[in-house]
Amino acid sequence: MADLVFENGTYKTPPDLKRHWLAAVSPTLAFYSGFSLIVFRSASLAKRGVYGYEEWRSSSVDVLRQLERAGCRFEVTGAEHLQEAGDSVVIVGNHMSMLETMILPSLVVPFRKATFVVKQSLIDYPVFKHVMRSRHPITVTRDNPRADLKAMLAGGVERLDAGVSIIIFPQTSRTDDFDPKQFNSIGSMLARRAKVSLVPLAIKSDAWENGRVLKDIGRIVPSRTVRFAFGRPLRIPGKGAEEHEAVVEFIASHLDRWRAAEPG
Repeated sequence: MADLVFENGTYKTPPDLKRHWLAAVSPTLAFYSGFSLIVFRSASLAKRGVYGYEEWRSSSVDVLRQLERAGCRFEVTGAEHLQEAGDSVVIVGNHMSMLETMILPSLVVPFRKATFVVKQSLIDYPVFKHVMRSRHPITVTRDNPRADLKAMLAGGVERLDAGVSIIIFPQTSRTDDFDPKQFNSIGSMLARRAKVSLVPLAIKSDAWENGRVLKDIGRIVPSRTVRFAFGRPLRIPGKGAEEHEAVVEFIASHLDRWRAAEPG
């Protein structure tokens, strides 16, 4: 599928994009019918050791296009900020659904190498584990906060020093509601320690709902526009408290504005 075209750091779903024939009847079926093939193909490449950044970016674009063909619309702004802050950055965003984990490589990797901070369970996930392990993410268990913090800081600094940016969702779990009290400051702590910039990221991804039985497999709701907004890089001259609050305000204000614009 064709690569994404950014104009002045902005991407929007082309209005003439061809929809899947099933989209009018079942957007969910239209999406998952192709998504499973993308995952299996990516896992096969990863198992063979030939799944690098270009393959990761390409498969992420395929997932985005599959969502668009199921009827979803994307609006991405601020991608130019990913080029403004040197070799590596810490990207800090809210976490709504599985969508951002699958889509962010298509938005970030064209500009810089990156990896995620993820739960250990995600790299043990059937099939998908091969893809995640190939990206050398920082893993946390959520069972031991002290050990998780140590792993994130040590692993994060190591990767950032090597020129690999870190994408982190500092929430306890995925949720449609953004609660600043549940949004910790690990992103600003890591950026400060590694002496790199912090890039805020606001995400609205409820078009891919969290599932009731399997959290990663939920309904696809095309009436909800998918939105990503990257903010200006923030340097951290002090302890990072002000920068953390700036990230929180960036995310909260974008979510409020986006929800006010959503019909119904």
